[in-house]
Amino acid sequence: MKKAGNQVSDQDIIDSIRNKEKIEPTVHYLYVNYYDSLASYIRSNNGNDQDAEDIFQESIVVFIEAVSQGKFRGDSKIKTFLYAIMRNLWLNELKRRNRTLHRETRYYDENPKVQESVQVSLRETEAKQQIASLVAQLGNNCKKILNLFYYQDMPMKEIYQEMGYENEQIARNMKYKCMKKMHALLDANEEMKQHFKNLFVNG
Repeated sequence: MKKAGNQVSDQDIIDSIRNKEKIEPTVHYLYVNYYDSLASYIRSNNGNDQDAEDIFQESIVVFIEAVSQGKFRGDSKIKTFLYAIMRNLWLNELKRRNRTLHRETRYYDENPKVQESVQVSLRETEAKQQIASLVAQLGNNCKKILNLFYYQDMPMKEIYQEMGYENEQIARNMKYKCMKKMHALLDANEEMKQHFKNLFVNG
């Protein structure tokens, strides 16, 4: 991650994530500089230290994915965006626990564009997690071949070698069978089927 003296700008953080540099220094920087102030929101709204840690970690994952997919370009400050993510995640968690939010402290003005971007990122992250869970049900071979094809954009002529198949056609046949199994699982869930179509446009 690029540094100017001891200072790291928001753009430095965005660039390091986009360029797929080692993510550990970036995550460490976010923890050191943002965790205490943002976690205080959780603690002041019916949460404990473990809740704050869990929600912050999940927020970092959502943030990194939003930057990687170009859904966050630095239109707002990273701290503001992370706060919005944490707030949404925590409110959802409180709803799941059937607890009432007695008091909500606000550290930043809410920006409708930030809220909208956060909501989109959260929905897509949740959809990907659900689809990953479905793929896991297909078995290791299907999980690997679909990951190589859709997530790593590897051509079939390389996939068959990676998978140890005799030729490319065998790999194509296996991918077809895996997709049929996946569609069978999706038939019972129309919402997930739509998420699948959106994420796997080449299926």
